[in-house]
Amino acid sequence: MRLPNPEKPSAQPGLLIILVVLALVITTVWYREGDRGPIHRLRTGVATVTAPVGAVGEYVTRPVRGLVSWASDLGVSRSQLETLRTQNNQLRARVSDLEEARLQNERLKGLVQFATASKIQSLGATVIGRPTNSWEGVITIDRGTDDNVKAGMPVVGPSGLLGQTVDVAAHSAKVRLITDPSSGVAAMLQTTRAEGIVKGSIEGKLTLDFVSTETTVRAGDVVITSGMGGVFPKGLIVGEVTKVSKTAADLYQHIELAPSGRVDTLEEVLVLIGATTSNTVGGGE
Repeated sequence: MRLPNPEKPSAQPGLLIILVVLALVITTVWYREGDRGPIHRLRTGVATVTAPVGAVGEYVTRPVRGLVSWASDLGVSRSQLETLRTQNNQLRARVSDLEEARLQNERLKGLVQFATASKIQSLGATVIGRPTNSWEGVITIDRGTDDNVKAGMPVVGPSGLLGQTVDVAAHSAKVRLITDPSSGVAAMLQTTRAEGIVKGSIEGKLTLDFVSTETTVRAGDVVITSGMGGVFPKGLIVGEVTKVSKTAADLYQHIELAPSGRVDTLEEVLVLIGATTSNTVGGGE
């Protein structure tokens, strides 16, 4: 019976041994020779020859690698985009809150300085309602009888007198402004001490009435409360003279004033709860 021929080995053991010995020899020569040895010079030459080929490959593949990077950025998930959008909205809201706090701090500085200088017990309040028509000068604040606010109490802003409380509820009060037609404030010129009555008007303008034509009055003169009548404490700024006119036949001068503060931009006020108040509210003193 004939036996099959055994399979011939696919690899020659002798060749493998030769390659291993050759690698050991090259490695030994590499470490023993200097930088100017033949193997080192051969390696440098090969690197010099292949460098241009590598540069060309880098230049050719750069657009492809850039495209792959751009495509990978498109893989940002919707949840990541929503997270970034939420964080952006939170940061914007935080910046808005900080700016509002800064502006409020600037507004309150004037009120704090006034309260400190006047030495009258006062209560801070926020404006929650403005005049509903052009002929009524009334605002609403968020303080009332539960805060010891009563009718007839003076109300001031950072620049001076605004008016006095009228209708007072538990948690709110209406303030009749000095520009209201039915308002009247006993006042005097700060320079000459000449006294008169500051009246409001439908147009929202102020006039200082009953000042003699013999009194010198100039535009820019400051008008303050005189303290007469016991409604408003003495020395509160009412406004500034803007126009003066008179004729030879007049007994009194016609004096127009600019109010001490703008109500349309007013947000915080002080109620002078420590000031002496009169039972008469709103009329001339």
